[in-house]
Amino acid sequence: MTFHEKLIERKVLLSDGAWGTELVKKGFGTGECPELLNVDHPDVLHEIAESYVTAGSDIILTNTFGGNPYKLSKYGVEDRLGELNKAGVRISKEAAAGKALVFAAIGPTGEFLAPLGLTTMDEMTEAFSKQVRVFAEEGADGIVIESMTDLGEIICALRAAKNHSDYPVVCSMTFDKGLKGYATIMGVKPEDAVRTLEDEGADVVGSNCGWGIGEIIDVARIMRPVTGLPLWVKPNAGIPELIDGMTIYRHTPEFMAKYIPDLIDIGVSVVGGCCGSTPDHIRKIREIVDAVVT
Repeated sequence: MTFHEKLIERKVLLSDGAWGTELVKKGFGTGECPELLNVDHPDVLHEIAESYVTAGSDIILTNTFGGNPYKLSKYGVEDRLGELNKAGVRISKEAAAGKALVFAAIGPTGEFLAPLGLTTMDEMTEAFSKQVRVFAEEGADGIVIESMTDLGEIICALRAAKNHSDYPVVCSMTFDKGLKGYATIMGVKPEDAVRTLEDEGADVVGSNCGWGIGEIIDVARIMRPVTGLPLWVKPNAGIPELIDGMTIYRHTPEFMAKYIPDLIDIGVSVVGGCCGSTPDHIRKIREIVDAVVT
């Protein structure tokens, strides 16, 4: 069943939660290349992916968020791009076992486009294309471009996805609230992002990460009137706090789940969790979605 078929059938789909949080629990910290774990510790990634399927996710992502040439070059493994991205898709597909769709994840490069930086749009589009070609070879069910803050960069990733696959493509940006309302750190407003990305051919638009579920509700309310596309939201489990050397997210599964009816009322099509959210969060959200959607 395709994404659009599943969405028509179920009306609201459930994505997964955070992967980084789960990796930290299993002893893998910062400073490591997450994508290398796809080949060095595939069992760990399989366990995380499977835990979200068991919790009730309709869609799970892949451990390929930083699998672009720019990010991989910082660890000296850019020559292994194909191997690492293939392994990421393969692990999630095996864990999904036909029970969930697999959307290959693309994250920011960490580079700035000209004139702010030195990278051209053609160069960045080609960098993302290298990932997308691998996803197409491995047979993902869709692509999610997430945690983006620059409109030019997400357009490059979207064009790469559209040029080299026939997958549904989710475009998700991260917004924070300032004195003038919601915008990314690069100054992109939710309504402007939605209009531009729809014009560029996005199949799904939305927001992930950020401060928490309350803020993501605000962003969804801004987005919904300006597009007919499905909306995708994956909020953090609150703002991370460093306590005794440990990163803590205070939004419990129960806290996040109680706001899910609000998102459904707004017209959100896909809900899930980002940083700090766990299989327990997804399990609780599953209960609410099943109770509310008829």
